[in-house]
Amino acid sequence: MRMQWNGWALAACAVGISSMAHAAPPSPAMLSNACAGCHGTLGGSAGPSMPSLASQSKHAIVEAMKKFKSGERPSTIMGRIAKGYSDADFAAMGEFFSKQKAHFPEQKFDAAKADKGGLVQEKHCGRCHIDDGKDGKEDTPITAGQWLPYLQIQMDQYLSGKRRMPEKMAEKVKPLSKEDLDAVMHFYASSK
Repeated sequence: MRMQWNGWALAACAVGISSMAHAAPPSPAMLSNACAGCHGTLGGSAGPSMPSLASQSKHAIVEAMKKFKSGERPSTIMGRIAKGYSDADFAAMGEFFSKQKAHFPEQKFDAAKADKGGLVQEKHCGRCHIDDGKDGKEDTPITAGQWLPYLQIQMDQYLSGKRRMPEKMAEKVKPLSKEDLDAVMHFYASSK
């Protein structure tokens, strides 16, 4: 009787271990679902202080998440959320969002400021924020179509020193007035 019980116990353990060994890790889409509450389904933000992640470069997303996790980039909640993910998770989420269609919300902006901002952007920002902000070098996020309040919050963090501005960006921003920068934010908000 004891021998039969041990056999059943051994078989049950083997089945349990076998099922754990075959459990698949979460897919990039599954990992990214956790972002939808704030950044929208498939990365298309519906909230004015949240950026759209759809079509951002994988590199830009991974770098942002690493900076949130380390505390280098200020946040209200992202720093705490990022601590729950590995670099491999960041890469999977970055890959997922980079393949999503860009999201351009309908929003209000000042057309005169946007016109002025287009000229400033072309002269000072266009080498990195390519095609009016619709594309970016690998480490440059897409700014076109982002919510105006989000863009303004990020620029305020850069200018106040709460967020470290990349050197190449600082060189271009330094000669610009606050009015120029505000115009650029309106331009990006208007871009589709």
